[in-house]
Amino acid sequence: MSKENERAELHRAIWQIANDLRGSIDGWDFKQYVLGMLFYRFISENLTSYINADERRTGTATFNYAALSDKNAEFGRADTVKEKGFYILPSELFVNVRARAREDANLNETLASVFRNIENSAMGFDSEDDLKGLFHDLDVNSPRLGSTVERRNQLLVKLLDAIGGLNLGVYTENTIDAFGDAYEYLMAMYASNAGKSGGEYYTPQEVSELLAQITTVGKKEVNKVYDPTCGSGSLLLKFAKVLGKENVRQGFYGQEINLTTYNLCRINMFLHDINYNHFNIAHGDTLTDPKHWDDEPFDAIVANPPYSIKWAGDENPILINDPRFSPAGVLAPKSKADLAFVLHALAWLSTSGTAAILEYPSVLTRVGAEQKIRKYLVDNNYVDTIIQLPPDLFFGNTIAVCVIVLKKSKKDNKTLFIDASAEFVRGGNKNKLSDANRAKILDAFTKRQDVEHFAKLVDNKTLADNDYNISVSSYVVQKDTREIVDIEELNEKIAGIVSHQNELRTAIDAIVADIEGTK
Repeated sequence: MSKENERAELHRAIWQIANDLRGSIDGWDFKQYVLGMLFYRFISENLTSYINADERRTGTATFNYAALSDKNAEFGRADTVKEKGFYILPSELFVNVRARAREDANLNETLASVFRNIENSAMGFDSEDDLKGLFHDLDVNSPRLGSTVERRNQLLVKLLDAIGGLNLGVYTENTIDAFGDAYEYLMAMYASNAGKSGGEYYTPQEVSELLAQITTVGKKEVNKVYDPTCGSGSLLLKFAKVLGKENVRQGFYGQEINLTTYNLCRINMFLHDINYNHFNIAHGDTLTDPKHWDDEPFDAIVANPPYSIKWAGDENPILINDPRFSPAGVLAPKSKADLAFVLHALAWLSTSGTAAILEYPSVLTRVGAEQKIRKYLVDNNYVDTIIQLPPDLFFGNTIAVCVIVLKKSKKDNKTLFIDASAEFVRGGNKNKLSDANRAKILDAFTKRQDVEHFAKLVDNKTLADNDYNISVSSYVVQKDTREIVDIEELNEKIAGIVSHQNELRTAIDAIVADIEGTK
């Protein structure tokens, strides 16, 4: 079976699970259970594969960790946690809990205990913070699963069987990134059906890939990658696809303010087989309580920050002296934190790095404090490129967003503007960036030359003369698709029509007069 057929089959199976099991539970809420159980299966198989491979290398060809007694399994706990970050006893592996599930009258309590034990296995080790709270949203005692314990357990059995029945292949022999792909499909599926409540946590894969490609043009590896508003991690993980996870040398860093989404991001890292010691995802407000001071600068920064949210701004007297914001001499407005995220990204960007940030186009033209921030960015030659994307790419809104690309070490004193507003294909009820669309954008970004009706390289002095308006439409002239009309030819046609109309009127008048004369 080809990769695409394998992926399509997996997607059909996941869709069926969602339809069969969600029942009265809201789709966006129910995804916590589907994703959580998928994660439980993944780490069980991941650990089993790791231990089996290690034992078989030492000569025990038929060793099977899942068949080992818990007592015998305890001997390898400490070393395994140091390497993998967690431990699961054989009796608590997904495959064994599922096998006993139908006969387990206390299945909900069994699962709750298993999840606690997995998280607690990391206590006292370097991975403790990476495992803490990962099963927080998989509440197996929630009345949302059923009004009685029996009903909850019936649904949990169905969920275990459904996830266990997914054809994800042998863990070490997957032809596709099956677990990671299942996660991405679930996130996209639920976001598309959840409106803003779900879509705000998810950046479509093709947009994520474009940003990763922009920030790594000409590079085969980077030191560290960072997303200050990482959501479920889809932007960060595109670096693993674009470069290969081994070529992100020191790992994946991010921060997320929403607790549920923060947990989803860490789960996503594990599901994409990023080991705990290769990612650092923090929980908190990036603007007022950034968690990675000791880890910056970063070679590649990507972000899809929440648009025009409120923040402390000048109500907090400390922020104007914050080294991330003070160079601009002004704080972003309290009602619109957009450019605060841009300044944060710029401050933590390495001198040879690139940042690509999604924003609403209004931040490119608004006056007041935002205009002063743009002046700082342009006058110091930090704005590399502005890309206008098509409308209707994102779940939950149809607005056409733009990409602000920042660099600290540019080779010219100019800004490139790319109008990609027409670069899309229609897929379902949303627009999408095809491979060809992304290739055209990247080609213009790389060549940094004028392309009629598509790209324009503009001196920064021109931007200053234009009051630091950096909207793409101000510099890239769109192609005039209106029909060209020859006025003289049109007038001749109109004259002919009028003449013919007069002839008809004369003929009609004659007929009427003839009829009246015979009465």
